[in-house]
Amino acid sequence: MPTDTPEPYTAEWLATTDAAGGRPDVSAGDADGRQRLRDDDVLVLRALGLGDALTAVAALRGVRRLAPGRRLVLAGPPMAGDLLRAFGVVDEVLPLPGLVALPGVPAGMTVVNLHGRGPASHRLLQAARPQRLIAFASAEAGHEGPRWHADEHEVDRWCRLVRHAGGECSRADLRLRPRAEADAARAARAGTGAVLLHPGAASAARHWPVERWRQVAAALAADGHTVLVTGTVTEAGLGRAVAGGLAGVEDHTGRHTLDGLSVLVRDAGLVLSADTGVAHLATGWCVPSVVLFGPVPPGRWGPAVDPDLHEVLWHGDPDAGSWGDPHADRLDPLLGQVSVDEVLEAAGRQLDRRHVPGRNHREP
Repeated sequence: MPTDTPEPYTAEWLATTDAAGGRPDVSAGDADGRQRLRDDDVLVLRALGLGDALTAVAALRGVRRLAPGRRLVLAGPPMAGDLLRAFGVVDEVLPLPGLVALPGVPAGMTVVNLHGRGPASHRLLQAARPQRLIAFASAEAGHEGPRWHADEHEVDRWCRLVRHAGGECSRADLRLRPRAEADAARAARAGTGAVLLHPGAASAARHWPVERWRQVAAALAADGHTVLVTGTVTEAGLGRAVAGGLAGVEDHTGRHTLDGLSVLVRDAGLVLSADTGVAHLATGWCVPSVVLFGPVPPGRWGPAVDPDLHEVLWHGDPDAGSWGDPHADRLDPLLGQVSVDEVLEAAGRQLDRRHVPGRNHREP
């Protein structure tokens, strides 16, 4: 029977549910504002970085559908976790810097491993004596489940696991707001949104050369665009190196909290970055982006929805099977092949609102 009520835990539902009290109440907690765990909570392990947290949004919404009305607690780094809590994707965060012992976890919970294939992450959760463990198969950990596929997109992998457990989800659940809402906001700005240039990444392998970023920033500013260079406090030197002395280019590195950076991305006209967390924010907020890839193919970690909004630049062969080390301490050769002209051409297409799919490369 047709209904005007949005499907639970979609972006549309989250936009309308707060006032109606549709999510579990987490108003009462400890002195630090966090909740004590209860045995009827669902605990999800993903003790990784911002990009990893954002690629898990779809699977987390599937866990919601699997256990409606129960509190969803994310075990992971508090900065990324608190952002997901602010989005309404999870209800609480159990601060966890990595695969360390889980503090204060009662026995009998449902626990979900969105961290890895095991066995270490499985064993960490098994030590909590859960009533149910949802995870990929691991003979070493003595756990039966669906098989891990190494050649799967990160979003599809975790959605497949959660669907196997009974929670429906798909790539569409990545969106942090409805696509129509994003399009309307972009139209209302009439092309006045800033261009966000985010040159940083977690490893040197994904650092496109500073001088090339400077050339991109200078060219976009010369065309009349406001260019904001973003990054963390620890990337302040990088921000100065990219923005310093360029008219029309503002250095915003270290000036925003993660919440504030998320708002900048949401309201941007275009986001330019390497394969890092900010790129996944652009995907979630349905904001046009150009993403530079090197050691990891976009078929594994690229934008998974709205291909008209996102262009990926990559010079790898998807059939190669291996491409490089994303954690290396030097520029990845494939990323090094991306030229300034390529980036400017892709940016121009997006800024002209001629949203076309990315480069014609085959994906694994």
